[in-house]
Amino acid sequence: MFTGFKKMAALAGLAGGLGGLWMPVWAASPTADSVPLLAQAEASTQQVPSADPAAPQSGPAAFPASAPVRMALLLPNRGGMFGAAADAVRTGFLAAYARQKENIQLSVIETGDSVSDMQRAYDDASTRFDILIGPLSRSAVTSVAQSGHVTKPTIALAQPDLPGEAEPQLPPMMLTVGLSIDDEARQVANWVEKEKAPGKIFAVSTAVTWQKRAARSFLTRARQLGLQVETLELSTPGNVLSAPGLAQLAKRIEQEKPALVFAALDASQTVQLRSAVGAELPLYGTSQINPFTLNRDNQNDKMPELDGVKLIDLPWQLQPDNIAVARYPRPTGNENDRPNPDLARLYALGIDAYRIAYEIAQQRSGFDLDGVTGRLNVNMIRGGATYFQRQETQAIFQDGLPVPTADQY
Repeated sequence: MFTGFKKMAALAGLAGGLGGLWMPVWAASPTADSVPLLAQAEASTQQVPSADPAAPQSGPAAFPASAPVRMALLLPNRGGMFGAAADAVRTGFLAAYARQKENIQLSVIETGDSVSDMQRAYDDASTRFDILIGPLSRSAVTSVAQSGHVTKPTIALAQPDLPGEAEPQLPPMMLTVGLSIDDEARQVANWVEKEKAPGKIFAVSTAVTWQKRAARSFLTRARQLGLQVETLELSTPGNVLSAPGLAQLAKRIEQEKPALVFAALDASQTVQLRSAVGAELPLYGTSQINPFTLNRDNQNDKMPELDGVKLIDLPWQLQPDNIAVARYPRPTGNENDRPNPDLARLYALGIDAYRIAYEIAQQRSGFDLDGVTGRLNVNMIRGGATYFQRQETQAIFQDGLPVPTADQY
């Protein structure tokens, strides 16, 4: 079972939560014309709906009112090492397209796995399509963003790979909408600031890349908010948290009495941490503390050891009655496979990526969406700066399962 951004990296070559380097599989990328088209809309005679009068009138691109808007979804090929992750995004994207395809002509283009393959496919597609969706990896997004070739609205499915906490300098026509463990950690810091008692905060991680990034992002944001935070790194002999390290942490907690702990850990590690430090100390974490999907194969599969732990995750993972979530089918997998929360999140990303692309196709430059990955705020003004923000759902473990909290910041 894949249970974290760390293991999602093994699926998608996206180390640390949709990140990492792509390894070359093909010597050269196929041309766009030689790859299969997985979906293509019939040319519609329906006019493109006019933009919301309240929205800015200078849209991201001037699409002809009567001609179909041509979209290209660029993903790694199904047979490559990133096939499972790409297939999850593709399936979600097509599920959203099936519900809202008016005046859209969609092509899905399979590319090679390397950054250079993806860049060549992107450059070719940008000459023939109106809106491009992709790439999927941080390194490929970085390449496209720095290429100087972004002349069409582009919805990147990951964040660029930048050192430290540097703010990305994106081309005016590029949005980055990928799921980000860094963004989640910053959102948890905002949440903590609104409800915590005075005192020091411990941010606990291991040496795993995504966990260190989450702890660093939490630390940076929390300090901006005036909070006192110290990061602590635990070793993991035999893939479990070090018993001496946990004992030392428990001793420090007893002596220093911190206000709370931010756990940049996965679910099983958080259980170990909770066992060592006790259930009285408030504990917060990211989506990686939730190992479940809404369509669990075993309804008795619970983690009561985490009751009281607070986290954020996607509506797709927490809110089956959410109007946006209920509109779309759950992905079907092999009946012998355990539901995979990381692939479920990528499926949800595919849904929201299409919905964003569809709004841009309607020449809406600024809009909000109640998305399956969170509440989305999007701005793409032609010739100006782009802006994207996702606010995920707050939750708390109750009776062994994460449940949305009544109050959302």
